[in-house]
Amino acid sequence: MNATLDGDVVHARGDARQRFHDARGYGRADGPEVTLARVEAAHLLYRGDLDAVSGMEFRAFLRDSVAAEPGFATRFLVYADLRERGFYLAPAREGWPGSDAAASDGDADILVFERGEKPGGPVAHRVRVVGERERLTLADLGDVTLAVVDEESEVSYFGCTPDGGFEGATDYDLPAGVEADLLDDRVVCWSPPPALYESAFYGQPVSGRDDADVAALQLSLVEAADLAARGAIDVAESTVVERGREVEGERFDRRLAVYRELRDRDVVPKTGYKFGADFRTYDAVETVSNLPHSERLVRVVPPNHRVHPRELALDVRLAGGVRKRMVFALAGDDSNDYLTVERLTP
Repeated sequence: MNATLDGDVVHARGDARQRFHDARGYGRADGPEVTLARVEAAHLLYRGDLDAVSGMEFRAFLRDSVAAEPGFATRFLVYADLRERGFYLAPAREGWPGSDAAASDGDADILVFERGEKPGGPVAHRVRVVGERERLTLADLGDVTLAVVDEESEVSYFGCTPDGGFEGATDYDLPAGVEADLLDDRVVCWSPPPALYESAFYGQPVSGRDDADVAALQLSLVEAADLAARGAIDVAESTVVERGREVEGERFDRRLAVYRELRDRDVVPKTGYKFGADFRTYDAVETVSNLPHSERLVRVVPPNHRVHPRELALDVRLAGGVRKRMVFALAGDDSNDYLTVERLTP
């Protein structure tokens, strides 16, 4: 069967609608014929279901499409991979099944329908396709499945959710005006009430975490700034923040803004240094003596932060390896947004 190229679409006639659209979910039905996006036509050529498009066999059509559409080669690889996995697909473009409801904001390249559903049914994945060398702005990812094509044409998939998924349930009462001193890049809290560490999980005992008698508690600068703002220690908040800016620059303000918001949401953030992150977080702490595993790693970045996909893969792989989820906190001047990214297999 032959088809005709018309701009950025391909028209196939004869029994193409029955064979390709009705039976297998390719293209858009236009009367007795079917209109195909270039990526759909390329896949049919690759499979041998189409013989030629305007005289071009697969190799020539692929070259023509790569020249006509930036990023076509990676989109084709992802399209073919998802078809091989048994999904019905549609390009995320106006007029194609599912696009009006699921891809109107233009951040997806391919729509993947739930298993057993033909095009137009419920959408399982809104796929954005990138190559491993492209730079991504985290704030632009939104609610998509990121398909990353590496230099060997392997495809990795990452689920992106515009939310941190925090379910804070830590309950505690803070003291007022506990004596404390700013010492270099930390604050020492003297004779704190035991609950400040044991229930609220602020700081680290000077004598070590296994000592039940907490005579002094050493606080990080973000912990101390938060407690100072809440009136729990007698060090001025401005003094702690100034020291934080001296040692970290503007990064301190971003970390503090996220730390405070998480505490306000009854989540306990602790340092994530050992995992290469800003924080590890606990949704529910009853006592430090019976501490659960932390659920998430949080990396705090500016709202316009850009990364290469391999950096994203490294963070997500590390978080998964220690049974946590990777969350990026996009710390703005007035509010913080959160993006959870996790490895997935469609």
